[in-house]
Amino acid sequence: PAIQISEEDMSVIKIQAWWRGTLVRRTLLHAALRAWVIQCWWRLMQAKFTEKRRRVTLDKFSREEWAAVRLQSWARMWRIRQRYCQVLNAVRIIQAYWRCHTCASRGLIKGQYRVTASQLHLELEILLGSGPCVVTECIPLPIKQ
Repeated sequence: PAIQISEEDMSVIKIQAWWRGTLVRRTLLHAALRAWVIQCWWRLMQAKFTEKRRRVTLDKFSREEWAAVRLQSWARMWRIRQRYCQVLNAVRIIQAYWRCHTCASRGLIKGQYRVTASQLHLELEILLGSGPCVVTECIPLPIKQ
């Protein structure tokens, strides 16, 4: 035997079905919203972690770069200072010999120099009793590359 459902019972069943569907949809909407909030928070945290990692890497790179530049400048300074000390020592030796020679022979020395970007051109003319002696020298200067 087939069960007969009255029209009133059909209306009640439809209302109950609609209400249950509404509750299910509301529950799914709340679950989706909660998942969306968690995903937004997680993406924000990942962006912060990535930015922090990028800053740490950039800071490390800049410190290493600065250290390399500092070492290079110290090495260049040391080389130039060594060359300067050599030239200064040579000047002192020449002056000492000249002072000694001037006292002994009363000769005369004339000289000129010219500094270019890469060399020191030195020309000395020493006049003694026997005749002039000309000394010409080109000294390379260290160039910063």
